[in-house]
Amino acid sequence: MRHRFIPDLTEDQIADIQLEGLVWTVNHAFGGSPFYRSRLEAMGIAPGDIASLDDIRKLPFTTADDLKDGYPMPLLSVPETEVVRIHGSSGTTGKRKILAYTQNDIDTWKDMFARCYELAGLTREDRVQICVGYGLWTAGAGFQLGCERFGAMALPVGPGLLEIQLQMLTDLKSTCLCSTASMALLMGEEVQKQGLADRLALKRAIFGAETHTPKMRRQFEESLGLEHSFDIIGMTELYGPGTGLECEAHEGIHYWADLFILEILDPETLAPVAPGEVGEMVVTSLRKEGSPLIRYRTRDLTRLIPGPCPCGVSMPRIDRIMGRSDDMFIFRGVNIYPGQIGSVLEGFPELSAEYQISLTRRDGLDHMAVRVERTSDASDGNDEGLARAVATGIRKHILVRSEVAILGPGELPRSFAKTKRVQDERGED
Repeated sequence: MRHRFIPDLTEDQIADIQLEGLVWTVNHAFGGSPFYRSRLEAMGIAPGDIASLDDIRKLPFTTADDLKDGYPMPLLSVPETEVVRIHGSSGTTGKRKILAYTQNDIDTWKDMFARCYELAGLTREDRVQICVGYGLWTAGAGFQLGCERFGAMALPVGPGLLEIQLQMLTDLKSTCLCSTASMALLMGEEVQKQGLADRLALKRAIFGAETHTPKMRRQFEESLGLEHSFDIIGMTELYGPGTGLECEAHEGIHYWADLFILEILDPETLAPVAPGEVGEMVVTSLRKEGSPLIRYRTRDLTRLIPGPCPCGVSMPRIDRIMGRSDDMFIFRGVNIYPGQIGSVLEGFPELSAEYQISLTRRDGLDHMAVRVERTSDASDGNDEGLARAVATGIRKHILVRSEVAILGPGELPRSFAKTKRVQDERGED
């Protein structure tokens, strides 16, 4: 199948593009960024030292702390007169990570995002309801830029505003919903509550920005009557959302390897993991002008998926983002990721996808409480037995004890953005 935006490249062609882009990026950063020049010189690296893709391992890592320390214009590698826009991270504490964009960066981003709409099977006849944040954040701008470049109709509603969201869905007959998984779940619940399912024209959803469980996904797919939903990846540091998307085969996320190099490394040793093993995603941009990235540690955990995809797209694939290395919490000496709790809950059809983990400390001992909702059609007659079964499952799979409470549908707080799964209230005694 011939695509309008997605290039058809062989592995060798991708490798050639990556080497050319890596050499350009190191030269560009060395010549334009005081931060990168000092970092490279400190390691004894000159631009001419990069002669193969394996030479990427000679290069230093860049971290979120580097971006914060360089506030307000970290990594800037062009004169400010060439900067046409900035975007910032959605962090709520400390200094934000602010990234600069040239016009070429904006053009690359919108072409990259148009690939995502194409991969999701959209056409110019589609109406795309964009329910993510606009302004300083990259989300809304990215979804809209890509939609307009692709040629579909953008309905830029933004997050929240549930009444307007439902009005757009029913009156303007949106065919594609773009949101966080949490918001898709919330809108699906409201559609069912108000009996609006027969008035929707939705066929597809593109969702991202947070980890999700298969149960959560099934729940909003069914409540919204979707034919397909697609997990999208992206980050402010690397343009924004749109760096990769699932295809209709749903066997991983294709990422745009002609625009950035993706490494999977052990988050502790920073050595490459074995093919197919989970590790931290580290990215290097290949043509980013304003704020290039050299081996940026994303903290996102995933794995490379080997072999060709049944969909026929030649771009390589990674698994869905399984969490963040810095999302991990330690409970009684055990390293735990929130998604591990979600995986245990997958085994209980009576439970919904909504859960919350609470960590407290009493008399010097840590306690973990897990609150989870019943589905709307599940009886409340056996909550005590169900709670015991969930606690047993957590102990069996994660090797820790927990207190489990079963709640009724809708009792946990909902979010238009990312749902906060863990409340860590432990402090010093």
